[in-house]
Amino acid sequence: MKKHNFSAGPCILPKEVLLKASEAVMDFNSSGLSLIEISHRSKDFVAVMDRARDLTLELLDLKDKGYQALFLQGGASTSFLITAYNLLEKKAGYLNTGTWSTKAIKEAKLFGEVVEVGSSKDENFNYIPKGYTVPKGLDYLHLTSNNTIFGTQLKKFPKTDAPLVCDMSSDIFSRQLDFSQFDLIYAGAQKNMGPAGTTLVVVKEDILGKVSRAIPSMLDYKVHISKDSMFNTPPVFAVYTSMLTLEWLQNLGGIEAIEEINDKKARLIYSEIDLNPVFEGYAKKEDRSNMNATFNLADPKLKDVFDQMLVEAGINGLNGHRSVGGYRASMYNALSLESVGVLVDVMSELERKG
Repeated sequence: MKKHNFSAGPCILPKEVLLKASEAVMDFNSSGLSLIEISHRSKDFVAVMDRARDLTLELLDLKDKGYQALFLQGGASTSFLITAYNLLEKKAGYLNTGTWSTKAIKEAKLFGEVVEVGSSKDENFNYIPKGYTVPKGLDYLHLTSNNTIFGTQLKKFPKTDAPLVCDMSSDIFSRQLDFSQFDLIYAGAQKNMGPAGTTLVVVKEDILGKVSRAIPSMLDYKVHISKDSMFNTPPVFAVYTSMLTLEWLQNLGGIEAIEEINDKKARLIYSEIDLNPVFEGYAKKEDRSNMNATFNLADPKLKDVFDQMLVEAGINGLNGHRSVGGYRASMYNALSLESVGVLVDVMSELERKG
């Protein structure tokens, strides 16, 4: 039976990407050697890293605009720390929209004053704060574009004189944006771009080198830029598979093409949630995420029946996070419209049974 993978991360990947990646593990570039046993300094892998970094800037329309793309390690959780290490001199602003921004705030407080410019904690992060004021004199303003756990997503980004930093771990490459409005973007690959193990950082070079503190080499973005993401041994498999995923996206027609598909998936599931009395959406409608649809059963007694129907339909990874409960359909780029249709059919069938 075909499985329909709605896992929140590690994410679903295109089948052709998985096939090419598995072949490379056995024999990379017809070399007779595995991708994961060759030198990361070899000509073949350096070409992979260069290709991945170049594709990133090309897809985001940031080539020749003063940006560098890096593939590092440590996930977004380490980027919470590194961002503040590199940018926070006196005071930074953070918009608190969920678990990950809360964690980012905690790390930033190690380096300077943190101003929480807005928060949706009062309603367990089921909405995006509006009408907040960004104070003057910030070293940067930090946002989380998509909140995987709670199913909310920023639809608009504030205009500010401060450098704009954004954690895009769960919706990078999923929708068209003016990416030049951001001075630094970071994203764990495992939500929408590749396997766990590497973290994409896209940074405008001219915002670096302005803090007075000494930065350890491994945590210094300028060091990684100077070494073309090869300061230490990179996660070769994760970078290679991310490169393949970016090539898949480019061949599909880029971000414009995938956004159209993602919009169709989101409309399909949210229409079912809104029209089917068996289900209740969690996030406020105006702030709903196209990547992660969160919802609950109106009658918890139906849980066992619904869960069994999901198993029978081959649907995987739909359980909601413990912070919210219920269900969460993660609809990352590689998830097909067909899979969302299967889920919607099961939801409709539950209403008929109920």
